[in-house]
Amino acid sequence: MTQITPQQLLAQMRQLTAAAQNTTQPTAGTQNQAFTSALSDALKTVNDYQSQAAAAANRIESGDGGVSLVKAMIASQKSSVAFDAAVQVRNRVVSAYQDIMNMPI
Repeated sequence: MTQITPQQLLAQMRQLTAAAQNTTQPTAGTQNQAFTSALSDALKTVNDYQSQAAAAANRIESGDGGVSLVKAMIASQKSSVAFDAAVQVRNRVVSAYQDIMNMPI
């Protein structure tokens, strides 16, 4: 394991500061749209995984030989992991909202 020296930290902080100064700051509306778009895309991906898993399970149940049990189980696990991640994000967002609402003004 490598040791982190104060010089390395300082150099990294300077690089990050320089990179931050070179970027333009997006407006609040742009940030809001970007967050909304990212969240929407993530939820669509979760929905797609769930649809694929359901379709694979239905094909297995109907005896269709075009899909293997292994592929159906993998699709099911992908769907499960994606859904669990979405639930965790939701929980964190709700927790952050509650923290903000409990702050004194």
